[in-house]
Amino acid sequence: MKATLRHAVKTLLLVVAATLTLSVQAERKLLDQVVAIVDDDVILQTELEARINTITTRLQAQGTGLPPRDVLEDRVLEQLITESIQLQMADRMGMRISDNELNETMDNIVERNGMTMAEFEQQLATEGVSFRQAREQIRNEMLTSRVQQRQVGNRVRVTDREVDNYLQAIEARGGNNAEYRLAYIFIEVDDADSEASVDAARAQAARLRQQIVEGRDFREVAVAESDASNALEGGDMGWRTESQLPSLVAPVVPELPVGEPSQVLENNSGFHLVMVMDKRGGGEKQVIQQHRVRHILIRPSEAVPDVDAEAKIRDIYQQLTDGADFAELARKHSDDPVSGSDGGNLGWVSRGQMVPAFEQAMLEADLNELRGPFRSQFGWHILQVQERRQKDISGDVKRAEARQAIYRRKSETELQNWLREIRDEAFVEFKGEYARDTETQEADSPS
Repeated sequence: MKATLRHAVKTLLLVVAATLTLSVQAERKLLDQVVAIVDDDVILQTELEARINTITTRLQAQGTGLPPRDVLEDRVLEQLITESIQLQMADRMGMRISDNELNETMDNIVERNGMTMAEFEQQLATEGVSFRQAREQIRNEMLTSRVQQRQVGNRVRVTDREVDNYLQAIEARGGNNAEYRLAYIFIEVDDADSEASVDAARAQAARLRQQIVEGRDFREVAVAESDASNALEGGDMGWRTESQLPSLVAPVVPELPVGEPSQVLENNSGFHLVMVMDKRGGGEKQVIQQHRVRHILIRPSEAVPDVDAEAKIRDIYQQLTDGADFAELARKHSDDPVSGSDGGNLGWVSRGQMVPAFEQAMLEADLNELRGPFRSQFGWHILQVQERRQKDISGDVKRAEARQAIYRRKSETELQNWLREIRDEAFVEFKGEYARDTETQEADSPS
């Protein structure tokens, strides 16, 4: 549902509720109420309860203990507030998720979980979530993800020097391709300029670590205490290779036993705990087949109809079979200016780099065979595979993973900063018991 329509419906609820007489209120059961106003949107009690139920069901299925009800309510309400701010931003930016795009995403989710769509709907029902609710939640998650990518992505840059330094550091530690399933807790410092605030955050992190050592579930602590954006997922960071580990935990994780919390880690943003939940793999090379290929392209145009382009490429093919030089004909006739000027050379090509018609011809061709003429979306081709090799691309993959890891690390930091900024800048007014809770917290806090 569009944000404007959603807002209109909620506003109508407010108007209706405000105009009811006391006698009618006494006779009718209150169906819903506003718990918070967020800029031009409102959050309803039913939305809060639905989200709490979804999170509770998921955590219980994972075997994660739940925090006290009031703590969970406050954390989920803050999640809804932050989500509302981002969805309103998406609406102002004109972002939309089409039904076709949403359907494709849901199909991918179902496939990744090894289910049919009917089984997926049944699973949702057991969690108390309707299929329609799940669709809208996924649509909202896609929108907030796009807003984050646009807003946070512009803040992040990764240089080649950073990639080189990152790989050298991993190599110095004897890096390998092991993967780690990580969980994470972040304790934010309220005022970095206040020594008392820093000490309080440090003490809280140390206290939580001690509780985990004594047997409290790490994920339960993350849900109840962590200030990270993934707190309500139990701090789950998913599987990470060593090259994808954030720099703060990279020196710690490879030596950390599975199931034990790290020592308290500190950086400019606050204090951190990480735990390796599981570990797998390590050290295998990644080898692919590559083809050294050259081609001649004749591209149809308004001046050269397709039938004439085909006739020209067939004439070139005949010249080649009669012994003409491939490189010379490519320089003279090819409509691919880059490869044509180099005798048709495309260099070493891997699967997935070329359009399907070209790739199929390349894979099926014998060495030094003239393959063609054949048609692709770009025009008419003749190709020749001059050589094949098995290429170890582990280094290239490691470099790409390192760049991605640095980008992810920077993005995670910037995302936390950005979410805090938009939350501080938004107009948020709590209603009902939540307003009273807020006033109590403010009164109890030191001046």
